[in-house]
Amino acid sequence: MKLNHLSFPSNDPARTAAFFTTYLGFTSAPMSGHWILKRPGFDVVIEDVEAETPQWPSSFHVGFELPSRADVESLYARMLADGVPMETAVIDHARGSRFFCRAPGGVMFELNTRADAAPEYRGTFD
Repeated sequence: MKLNHLSFPSNDPARTAAFFTTYLGFTSAPMSGHWILKRPGFDVVIEDVEAETPQWPSSFHVGFELPSRADVESLYARMLADGVPMETAVIDHARGSRFFCRAPGGVMFELNTRADAAPEYRGTFD
């Protein structure tokens, strides 16, 4: 079994979909009442909940892995310059560098790399 999609509610699905296409490499297509976002082997559905603002638990987040620390820093700088709400700066972490931000609609994302993880963690990744 494999995970094939996630579904997120958004009161502004066009902006939420644009976040995925602009920063996370998805392609998108509007459908009746929602957006379908695609990457090879994985889809995201953005559900239109109109005026209702989704309430996410404070620590709920979705993580995406980048190839290197330089990629993490570059994406952080790009998002920051574009006004993406940041939860953290780039963090040095034993499991790899990372930062957290919020997409339109409020869901939090972790953008990380495992390339600079401490040696004791490198064997724990697939």
